[in-house]
Amino acid sequence: MQASDFKSLFIRDLDRLMDELETYTSEESLWIKVDGINNSAGNLFMHLCGNLQHFIGAVLANSGYERKRDFEFNGRVTIDELKTDIQETKRVLEDYFQNESNTAYDKEYPLQPFGYTMTINYFLMHLLGHLNYHLGQINYHRRILSKT
Repeated sequence: MQASDFKSLFIRDLDRLMDELETYTSEESLWIKVDGINNSAGNLFMHLCGNLQHFIGAVLANSGYERKRDFEFNGRVTIDELKTDIQETKRVLEDYFQNESNTAYDKEYPLQPFGYTMTINYFLMHLLGHLNYHLGQINYHRRILSKT
C-alpha cells in the first residue's frame, strides 16, 4: 500500500470516529459500560488515540508522545478532551503519511509488539484493522444506548 492510501484510510476512519463521538446523546453515556462490552466507549476513544499516537506518532514519526495505556482503559476525560485527542491524532497521522516515502513501508517496524519481526506495512495494516474493530464496538455501544 502507498502513503496516500494509508493516509486516506486512517483519516477516513478517524473522521468516522469523530462522527461517532458527536452522535452520542450525552457526555455521561460515553462512560456507561454495557453488558457484553468490556469497556466504555469513552475508554475506547482514548485507547484508539493512544494506540495510534504511540505506534505511529511516537515510534515512526518521533512525535514525543508518551502513552498512558492504563489511563486509556481506566481514566475519564471530558468530551472536549476526546475531540481534541482525535483531532491531534489525525494531525499527527496526516503529517507522518505526508512526509513518509512509499519505500519506508518495506522496512522493519522498530518494535515487536507481537513477539516477531514485521514490516511497517504489515503493522500499519494491523493498526487499521484494530481501529475498525474498536470503531465497530463504539458504534454498537452507541446504538444499544439509544434504544434504552
